[in-house]
Amino acid sequence: MTNVVQAELAASMASEHGRKGNAPPGAGPYFYAMPLAPVTPEDDVRFMRLAIQEAVKAMDQDEVPVGAVVVWQNRVIARGHNLTERLHDVTAHAEMQAITAASHELAAKYLPDCTLYVTLEPCTMCSGALFWSQIGRVVYGASDEKRGFRTMGGQLHPKTQVTTGIEAELCGDLLTEFFRAKRKK
Repeated sequence: MTNVVQAELAASMASEHGRKGNAPPGAGPYFYAMPLAPVTPEDDVRFMRLAIQEAVKAMDQDEVPVGAVVVWQNRVIARGHNLTERLHDVTAHAEMQAITAASHELAAKYLPDCTLYVTLEPCTMCSGALFWSQIGRVVYGASDEKRGFRTMGGQLHPKTQVTTGIEAELCGDLLTEFFRAKRKK
């Protein structure tokens, strides 16, 4: 292949795959732009509070109050909250909504440079999706002793870092309040 043809092919691949950020032309869907940006404990709290805002949206719609945000290069690129009741879809968990939105935003099926902040420990289904997305880091607030991926034997990708307990009390309080109100009805 001549250099001109290679350059044209690379340019068409870049536009075809819709790469964003600092990916070079022709990088394709498997290019990982940069390692995870350094994150401070204050950043973790700030992003978890955004996930909590998503959980409140879910609660306002009479959904189980779980919220999630995906962060790439220290900025939120995707948000999600539970929509299982509204969509009549058991797979419409906050994590699934956020993963899908992040993949669309980055035009990539793998998210190794991203961090998912979620208010409740992911279930086995969501941990499977996180495994396949190869997400770089998962940060969750409240543990789920009954259905969390750790209790149920789910796995994340071997390279995924996990941080737990960020704003755990606030995340847990939302769930407790929601289910207490449900039992009173």
